Amino acid sequence: MAGEADTQQHQRNHSRQHQLLIVDDDPELRRFLAGELEAEGYATSEAANGQNALVKIRESPWDLVILDWTLPDFSGVEVCRRLRSSGGTVPVLMLTARDDVRERVEALDSGADDFITKPFSIEELLARVRARLRRSGLNSATASGETLSLAGLVVNTGSREVSRNGAPIHLTVREYDLLLCLLREPNQVHAREAILKTVWGENHFGDDNLLDVYIRYLRRKVEQPGQPTLIQTVRGVGFMLKEGAVRS
Repeated sequence: MAGEADTQQHQRNHSRQHQLLIVDDDPELRRFLAGELEAEGYATSEAANGQNALVKIRESPWDLVILDWTLPDFSGVEVCRRLRSSGGTVPVLMLTARDDVRERVEALDSGADDFITKPFSIEELLARVRARLRRSGLNSATASGETLSLAGLVVNTGSREVSRNGAPIHLTVREYDLLLCLLREPNQVHAREAILKTVWGENHFGDDNLLDVYIRYLRRKVEQPGQPTLIQTVRGVGFMLKEGAVRS
């Protein structure tokens, strides 16, 4: 029992290192989320609008931003776009009342790493926070830099720079994570379910057509006419990264 208690205390002490920013114009919801997160050992700060959020994100390092879609000045999607366009890589968990697949794609394509639909249970939100922070910890383990390449495609995991035949390729956070998932094990078939868990997290649920949407986005950027194809579809199973025929 003492060993278990020590382990739990160590986990809680470790979680206190995580800095979370809550962005929502509802002060009661902000206070509620802050109270629940702090009870789990996280440090929190708050912002009531998009402009204040961007200022705070620029001024301090954050482990995660919990961002509402609807804000009084501009949307959470716009916050994500401005954040990513300026080079910000902090993970973003978006809160939204929107459940249409096109709007979810818009949120993810803007640079959000995950989303949760209102109304939500606090247990689900805490689980998504834990999952996102675990993924961030795994990503930071390769921050010193590792170079992966295939058929002229080069990815530096430290700088997150992507190029093909020397030409830079600009990817969203989600596109980069998807490419890295396939490139870490080239010439191997990756099942759809495995890709979804790796890129969208273990708690992903919903329409897996999102994967097909992002595969199309990625193909447009990494496959150009006159170059070999890279992303191969294995019908009924999933996808793999393998040098294919030259694209016409």
